Amino acid sequence: MASHPRIAILGGTGKEGSGLALRWARAGYPIAIGSRDPERARHTVERLRPLASSAELVGLSNAEAAAWGTVVVIAVPYEGHAAILQALRDTLARKLIVDIVVPLDPNNPRRYAPPPDGSATAEAQRILGPEAPVVGAFHNISYLHLHNLGETPECDVLVVGDHHEAKAQVIALAEAIGFTAYDAGPLANAPIVEGLTAVLIGLNMRYKARGVGIRITGIPGKKQEPVQTNRS
Repeated sequence: MASHPRIAILGGTGKEGSGLALRWARAGYPIAIGSRDPERARHTVERLRPLASSAELVGLSNAEAAAWGTVVVIAVPYEGHAAILQALRDTLARKLIVDIVVPLDPNNPRRYAPPPDGSATAEAQRILGPEAPVVGAFHNISYLHLHNLGETPECDVLVVGDHHEAKAQVIALAEAIGFTAYDAGPLANAPIVEGLTAVLIGLNMRYKARGVGIRITGIPGKKQEPVQTNRS
């Protein structure tokens, strides 16, 4: 039986990154949480460890985590997105990159503010080049669903990118932590998927809700069965 890939989460001390780290750790994946401040990463690990005590879970600098992982998740704030990719370009070559970053208007989070490349995912693929397959995913999942371990998430993951095999791997990673995930098409669709985040934030604000998500209907046989991630 093949072992799980090592997953490094750059910017993993944030709400989204730490939530993904927790769920994957409880599903048996080795996890490195990366941060600009390694001590902050280690503190995050110690906070999560009681919820995943049997997992391989380490806190490192972003550069150390990028070198350690075979799958690297980019979860930094958009303001640092291009800089971290440029700094770690050589380290990230030939690794599977999962980009969850959404560029929003800092003055109005209900407004999508794409970079010149059209999306954060496309920006990552341009910076890293063809040697590193970049897949966009988890943009529309609230951190509330990730940290609420008693919940089977009632929202779906849309996965975009130009590398079919890489997208299949990311779909499997999403399904391993209880989500239903869909191949939502090529990299050109990333602005649509990322932009939905701004729509969901607007719905949260307008209807005084928390954790609004999306659900895909009408695809036979695609409903994900609940996954137990209560390892301790």
